[in-house]
Amino acid sequence: MHKFALLAAAIGMAFATSPALSADAPRLTAEKLYQQNCAICHGAKMEGAVGPSLVDKEWLHGAPTKANLVKLIAKGVPEKNMPAWSPALSNAQIALLADYVAAGPKPAAAKPAAAKAAAATTTPAPEDGIDLAGFKLPQGFRISVYADGVDAARSLAVSPSGIVYVGSRKAGKVYALVPRAGQQAEVVTIASGLENPIGVALLNGSLYVGEIGRVIRFDNIDKNYAQQPKYDVVKVSLPNDKWHGEKIIKAGPDGKLYIPVGAPCNICDTDDTQHAKIYRMNADGSGLEEYARGVRNTVGFAFHPTTKALWFTDNGRDELGDNTPSCELNIAPKAGLHFGFPYCHGGVLPDPKFGAGRQCEEFVEPVAKLGPHVAPLGLTFYTGKQFPEAYRNNVYVANHGSWNRTTKSGYEVRLITLYGSKVVSDTAFISGFLRGEQVVGRPVDIATLADGSMLVSDDFGGRIFRVTYEGK
Repeated sequence: MHKFALLAAAIGMAFATSPALSADAPRLTAEKLYQQNCAICHGAKMEGAVGPSLVDKEWLHGAPTKANLVKLIAKGVPEKNMPAWSPALSNAQIALLADYVAAGPKPAAAKPAAAKAAAATTTPAPEDGIDLAGFKLPQGFRISVYADGVDAARSLAVSPSGIVYVGSRKAGKVYALVPRAGQQAEVVTIASGLENPIGVALLNGSLYVGEIGRVIRFDNIDKNYAQQPKYDVVKVSLPNDKWHGEKIIKAGPDGKLYIPVGAPCNICDTDDTQHAKIYRMNADGSGLEEYARGVRNTVGFAFHPTTKALWFTDNGRDELGDNTPSCELNIAPKAGLHFGFPYCHGGVLPDPKFGAGRQCEEFVEPVAKLGPHVAPLGLTFYTGKQFPEAYRNNVYVANHGSWNRTTKSGYEVRLITLYGSKVVSDTAFISGFLRGEQVVGRPVDIATLADGSMLVSDDFGGRIFRVTYEGK
């Protein structure tokens, strides 16, 4: 019978966000009940989306009977964040919904040959030396190459005009990706010869770029990107260590620039230094202040679209084995919090050298443990309108992939589904950057275009991928 992970993990969110039933709800058909309340997470045809598929032949909660299905819908599964539905749905409506789910989706009508041919044109094909068919995304999503020849592509920043600015690592370049209708974006080199300029941010019409030891600013960038523009050096003093020394940079909702300084080591005590902290400053570099500490090496952060809280990834330490510790997703809703480095890792593991005399309970626990050595880098909250509602206002994390693990891990974009500020699920959104043991790409940063499509940078292949939703 049907897989009854069903009204569990993500469906709690689906019911919480679905519209209230109207007064004439008893007259709704079973299909309308399903489409109104369940399809948002489980797909219009029960194929699965954020939530699991309902057509798999496996039950996880009780016997495969209608009576059990009715009970689960009515009483919920509290440990899976699924609420009891009996207060909102009548017994008759619950019975209708149970019958509908138990029966499964209707078989699709046969398509005419012309329709089949048209559908075939949406199948990803090899493009610019990479087999796009090797990527896996949820049903209805499509991946393509937005720009190629973007050597060592790292952080992304999208201007209101649609130009995408890209930092690089060893290439030492900053790029502008200029959209062209029906074609890949044009790649324009803004600057070269810089020291690992991985961080890019837009503020007040200027492009800020974070190098290892300094921040530079290109004014009126949208008008000047094609003329090899001059830049000014922002007057701010930052460490220039090479180890975890590259600087990402983001503009916050408070009009300030946020910039982290990583630990200059795998593991060392940095509390009394300028390292392993996140700072913020005014646009001119003045007013530099510590915002968070105990952060080993964050290479990605974003601000929640509603609460405006700072969310950031953090890379766990090495040399404790393949499976320890976990990399982290953290929230810093205010200044002055300590996130544990070097005393505690993943919220639960005291460091064997520096953890003596300290307790993990002293520090802010991660909101999610992302896995050991997956190297989470950029993240974003998707606020576009192109993706279905279940994919909006959730967190997307680019796991760059392990470099020293016996069996590789990471190499994918993860979807972290939220209920408020609590994590409901952590699932793969884009996989296929690792095929067997062959690396074909390493995702770094994620951004959203004005049309609601998503961009993902890849510093391994020097590409920017674009994800669109073409389902119904």
